[in-house]
Amino acid sequence: MEPFYLVVFGSLASLVAVLELSKTSKDRFSTSSAFNSFKNNYLVVYSLMMAGDWLQGPYVYYLYSHYGFGKGEIGHLFIAGFGSSMLFGTVVGSLADKRGRKRACVTYCITYILSCITKHSPQYKVLMLGRVLGGIATSLLFSAFESWLVAEHNKRGFDQQWLSITFAKAIFLGNGLMAILSGLFGNVLVDSLKLGPVAPFDAASCFLAIGMIIILSTWTENYGDPSENKDLLTQFKGAAAAIAADEKITLLGAIQSLFEGSMYTFVFLWTPALSPNDEDIPHGFIFATFMLSSMLGSSIASRLLAHPTPRVESYMQTVFMLSSMALLLPVVTNLLVAPSNLKGGSISFSGCIQLIGFCIFEACVGIFWPSIMKMRSQYIPEEARSTIMNFFRIPLNIFVCIALYNVKALPMTVMFGMCSAFLFVASLLQRRLMVIAEIHKSRSQDWLNMEEIDPEGVPLNG
Repeated sequence: MEPFYLVVFGSLASLVAVLELSKTSKDRFSTSSAFNSFKNNYLVVYSLMMAGDWLQGPYVYYLYSHYGFGKGEIGHLFIAGFGSSMLFGTVVGSLADKRGRKRACVTYCITYILSCITKHSPQYKVLMLGRVLGGIATSLLFSAFESWLVAEHNKRGFDQQWLSITFAKAIFLGNGLMAILSGLFGNVLVDSLKLGPVAPFDAASCFLAIGMIIILSTWTENYGDPSENKDLLTQFKGAAAAIAADEKITLLGAIQSLFEGSMYTFVFLWTPALSPNDEDIPHGFIFATFMLSSMLGSSIASRLLAHPTPRVESYMQTVFMLSSMALLLPVVTNLLVAPSNLKGGSISFSGCIQLIGFCIFEACVGIFWPSIMKMRSQYIPEEARSTIMNFFRIPLNIFVCIALYNVKALPMTVMFGMCSAFLFVASLLQRRLMVIAEIHKSRSQDWLNMEEIDPEGVPLNG
């Protein structure tokens, strides 16, 4: 392996270690033992859930190609997964609000385990069913667990600011550390032990089953709006009305769709961007480097969220702008750096520049997740939280399906330029959200001040 990869990985690992070890009391909240117990329980479950997801990721395409399917057929399978998430996500989100978030989390485990089981079959129709089940499970993963956490946190009377601790740690462990460990474990199963490409899916099922047992034995149920007289259509209308009535929720949904759409598109673009001429690059090690970058971002986010200033609405503008510039690098290098026509070999100079830019983008992803969770906990109404969160995923899934369908038709620079533009728009929308939030906060403060004065203008506490 070339020293360049080791230097980048070592630098990131050092930064993460310094940030984590140098935290002082000012960078941490003073919390209760009851909250710490609650937080640790959730983190264990969330880490197991994410391990079940990350174990599958690197081997889905490999498994399909192992069964003899071509790029077109594999592309249709991937589109089926995102399409399933788009079509069924809102329904399962509404059911989570109505029937219970704990039940929805258990449903996620069962659905994803069934999806893993389908990977044992080389039949295309069975694999397609697995992708549909996987799409439903993904919708539950990114809505039900967060909805349960926020509701349970508030139900137990914990400080609202403490939510940011759980969010940041969940991303640091679940989206960072577990991704790296899952990648290494999957590599051991497939390459070292020679158990075949299905082995990671079987291991994922085991982790999901363990997490489900913990949920069933330790979690309590909570709901959004459990009213029996409300059917799904009524819940949809209520969620849509809430989005339309509050510009903050609308902006939050647009920001999330723009960022996540760019993020999922990046997943399909980074490999051909770094090896346009079939350069020999260590995919697994680069993936681990990206995840380490995400851990760095979540560590930065935990510090930012521990302080009242800058507010999350403020610093996320900079994060979106930085991520936009990072994904613009492939376009810039294509214009300024002479392309190499040599086939194979090591990573090119422009590839090195792009890799550093991609690491910056992944660090922005690490900041994004706990920050968007914090904003969602502030602005999305509790009674329709899961439903609204899955509404947000509809434009995201449409965008990703279109991008996947046209990934061969559009030049890579166009795709990266489009993602960069989306992230720039997200920064502008974040600016608008901050302004509206400040106005709302100012009006609320004025109203509180008015309530402290009697009709004759005399302070009530005077």
